[in-house]
This record gives sequence, C-alpha cells and structure tokens, in this order.
Amino acid sequence: MKRYKTVDEYISNAEQWQPELVRLREILTSMPLDECTKWGAPCYTVDGKNVVGIGGFKSYFGLWFFQGALLPDDSNVLMNAQDGKTKAMRQWRMASTKDIKVRLIRSYVKTAIELANSGKEIKPARGKPVVIPTALEAALAKKRTAATAAFAKLTPGRQREYADYISDAKRDNTKQKRIEKILPMILDGGGLNDKYRNC
Repeated sequence: MKRYKTVDEYISNAEQWQPELVRLREILTSMPLDECTKWGAPCYTVDGKNVVGIGGFKSYFGLWFFQGALLPDDSNVLMNAQDGKTKAMRQWRMASTKDIKVRLIRSYVKTAIELANSGKEIKPARGKPVVIPTALEAALAKKRTAATAAFAKLTPGRQREYADYISDAKRDNTKQKRIEKILPMILDGGGLNDKYRNC
C-alpha cells in the first residue's frame, strides 16, 4: 500500500470513496484537532497524541480511533479490525454516504479528544518476547555475524516490527521478498517504520 505525504494526496489518489473521505475530513477539521499523515494515511491529533484517522478500502471507508476500546459505544458502531492484535484501536466502518452521521461522529470524536486530554490510554504490552520467524532467522544466519549482530542491537520494538512483518506474510515468496527488502535496513540499524514515526 502506498504511503502518502499529505491528506490531499491520500484523498486524490483514493480509487473510490473520495467524496465520503472529503466529508469525514470536513467533520474532523472542524474540531480541535491537528491534521497530519501517519503511516501514509490521514491522522488527527491533540498535542501530538493520535486520536482518530480516516481511510478508504475496497468494501468500506471509515474512521479509526486509536484509543477506541476506551470509548463508550452505545450505538455499536466500533469494531476491532484485528482481533488478537490490536488492544486499543477500533474502527467505524461505513459503506455509503448515508452512513456518515455527522452528530454521532462528532460525539464520538469529542469523547476521544477528552480521553486524549485526560491522558487515559491503553498502552502496548511491554516486555513481550520477540518471536523471530524461521525464515528471518535463516536469512540473518546466511549473512553471518554482521546481520545477526545488527539485529541484536535493535530495540525489542524494532525487532518485533521486523519479525511481525515477516510472520504476517502468507506465502513463502512474499516472505522472501520482504526479507530482501529489510536486510539492508537491519544492517543500517534502522527500524521498519522509522520514517513514519513523526507527524
């Protein structure tokens, strides 16, 4: 998936849902939020804290709330997009312009802003052991000490990013392509998502 540098670029390159994404953007920019892109997609923050994002996909468009698990969901619109992986984030999927309920969206976003301002958040689990997939372990071993040593110097979070990136690939040839992409990054001592960490 291409990572865009601006919200305008993201929306203008969307294959579908452009009017709907524009409408969601209008709602969010009318609220006390700062607009930027993170991970190549529109993101809205308060004092540097991620609050809500917008996105368009093949079968739906919608919002995602970074601390959505803490939001009261009386209207049952939020869902966990990746059960077992995401603890805090929740999505609000929509399939047509009729699904854009402005008052309801503003209410959820207002509560999300209040949560961000209060400092309440679900933090990612720390200290979880890094499970290195066999394919990555074999590739590091082939490069002998340089790659293994470089990987060992990375923070556990960066090691986990690389390990998950390889583990998430379903096919062996996809794993190999990903390994070819990340080995130079590992040798340089950087993380997989370093360039997307700042707004």
